[in-house]
Amino acid sequence: MQYEDTVLVKVDRETKDKMKKINTNWSEVIRAAIAEEVSRQKNLAKAVAIMDRIFARHRHSKEDSTKIIRYWREHRYGSSSS
Repeated sequence: MQYEDTVLVKVDRETKDKMKKINTNWSEVIRAAIAEEVSRQKNLAKAVAIMDRIFARHRHSKEDSTKIIRYWREHRYGSSSS
């Protein structure tokens, strides 16, 4: 893999001192963390797009949402007025 761009990461002195005591490739750790976050954000964007499509289908519903919610709450938990 060829790297072309550089990213500078600043950490506090205490963290840097702890990092020095650990024998690891911190560049690789940071690259992996960035790649994971990018992937997570892509998945999140996909989920939002799916939710938007679902809501768009039901946005123009003629049904009163409060009645639907009340029906399902009563159905699930029983009527609170009894």
